[in-house]
Amino acid sequence: MELKTARLTVLVDPAKKKAFETLCARQDVTPSQVVRRLIRDYLAHHGVGYEPSGLEVDEAAAAKR
Repeated sequence: MELKTARLTVLVDPAKKKAFETLCARQDVTPSQVVRRLIRDYLAHHGVGYEPSGLEVDEAAAAKR
């Protein structure tokens, strides 16, 4: 799980945004959760690897236990 986040601004048609937010609410997920999942899936589909930000901090804390 990522421990750090960065803002991503996306411009979309207002009607599309409303439909997206409505669908997300019906599925009990936030728009941010859906976008993060889409990005992870897109990177995986194209074989792009990454190390989640802040992971090294989490691992260091686990090693101290």
